Amino acid sequence: MMKRFQVVVPALLCVSILTLTGCGKKADTDAAMKTEAATESLDTKGTGISEGRTSEGMLPVYFDFDSSAIKEDQNSRMQVNSDFINKGTVNVRIEGNCDPRGTNEYNMALGERRAQAAKKALLGMGVAEAKLTTVSYGEERILLHGEDELSWAQNRRDDFVIVE
Repeated sequence: MMKRFQVVVPALLCVSILTLTGCGKKADTDAAMKTEAATESLDTKGTGISEGRTSEGMLPVYFDFDSSAIKEDQNSRMQVNSDFINKGTVNVRIEGNCDPRGTNEYNMALGERRAQAAKKALLGMGVAEAKLTTVSYGEERILLHGEDELSWAQNRRDDFVIVE
């Protein structure tokens, strides 16, 4: 009985280890996990928020690293926001955000430049200046806390929030 036990236990340990380590490719698994994590953290249905911390009906605008220039691929998002603001009687606060790299002071200034760039673009699209205010949160309102490009890219944004 003891001999059988001495053979079975190591065999079970080996099978358990092989089962738990899996056979999947690491790159495929990592990519799927990152996509899932991003989707889960941005899923805000029913909260009045469409994406990021932006109010429903508008879209956040994302920026390149260390830049406050609105990228060409973000112009359609700015147009959606402009149309939304112009068709209603809402006032909107543009919130400039940064990823956590850089000093607090630098990120506050960069967040302000980003918010001002979005305000300028909206004014150019016919939005009344009285409907818009800006604020910089710098790195204070991180959306994703990861230390990777996906997280940093989600944090480099302007949010558009309806204010009373």
